Amino acid sequence: MRYFDYETVASEAKIPTDKLAVLAKSVRQDFPIDDMLYELHLMRVCSAIQAGFVSLEKTLHLGKAA
Repeated sequence: MRYFDYETVASEAKIPTDKLAVLAKSVRQDFPIDDMLYELHLMRVCSAIQAGFVSLEKTLHLGKAA
């Protein structure tokens, strides 16, 4: 079951598929069994990148530090 269309938001934010996979892996670590929260937080990250609140590079760097 899909809860949120984070892939469309990622596409609109021009996040490459390979980078989205890295973001998804990082977010999944925080929500290993809750699919709804996982998708919500992944969509929020993509929305923040799209809106210019944070850069993709900064977000990827933060994900590696966690």
